[in-house]
Amino acid sequence: MAVNTIEYAKLMMNKLDQHAVIGLTSGWMEANAGQVIYNGGDEVKIPEMSTAGLADYNRDTGFVPGGITVKYNTYKMTQDRGRTFQLDSMDVDESGFVATTTNVIKTFQEDEVIPEIDAYRYSKLATIAKAANQSEEINLTADNILSKLREHIRAIQDLVGSDKRLVITMPSTILGLLEDSPKIGKSINVADFKQGQLNFKVKFIDDNPIIVAPSARLKTKYDVLDGLTGGQEKGGLKASQDAKDINYLIAVEKAPIAISKTDKLRIFSPDTNQLADAWKIDYRKYHDLWVKKQKEKQIFACIKGA
Repeated sequence: MAVNTIEYAKLMMNKLDQHAVIGLTSGWMEANAGQVIYNGGDEVKIPEMSTAGLADYNRDTGFVPGGITVKYNTYKMTQDRGRTFQLDSMDVDESGFVATTTNVIKTFQEDEVIPEIDAYRYSKLATIAKAANQSEEINLTADNILSKLREHIRAIQDLVGSDKRLVITMPSTILGLLEDSPKIGKSINVADFKQGQLNFKVKFIDDNPIIVAPSARLKTKYDVLDGLTGGQEKGGLKASQDAKDINYLIAVEKAPIAISKTDKLRIFSPDTNQLADAWKIDYRKYHDLWVKKQKEKQIFACIKGA
């Protein structure tokens, strides 16, 4: 029975986007985009709502009318990435095509796409924080990490108040230092943190969740590899020679706006593929991250010292 590759590709595109949000350690940032309008390509429309402020109540005329404005701002995604794969027809019969293709794309997304998107987002947040004078370079130890982390948390809370939840991202090595702090006591507890459609158990400090990300994704700068030339055949991202390690990032939960969209997933059968007697899979992903100008101070980057 022939495989309907067009309908299968459409179904997989939605599943891949859901899979990415769950797999990304930075997936929580995508909730800040709201009900995004995406019709393909490198542009998304993100809603923004504003209202009028309070007015005096008049006992004769009652309430003063107020305006509500809802507009969609257009954002352009700068990260346009993709790959093509071929599965020889002798290795994949038609009955096993769906399972094999699913495994290829799932493995590719987990091993390559998700780490790249995470790394790009964290490095961009660190760049934004540094430009906003919201960063510090320091070598952390078990003795100084707790006081330094709370100092940075309070610096943001002094701007936004203590009622807004902050998300702290750090590698397991820094979390280990925090847990080894002689003053930590019972400051760390475990609670639910929602990302996408799932709830995860994560550690919290002072009611703020700690997201653990691999240290390879927490660098200040990356080279984007084109996957073609100069030893870049593997593609992906590579930490720049002048990159520094990120100890941790702190962000008001609603500050970063992130989007990742599978724009194209095309599947060609061996009879359609003009290049080889093989199934051909084309995968294209757009993604980016933004922080509005008025929220740049709501991020802090703690960078490892020289």
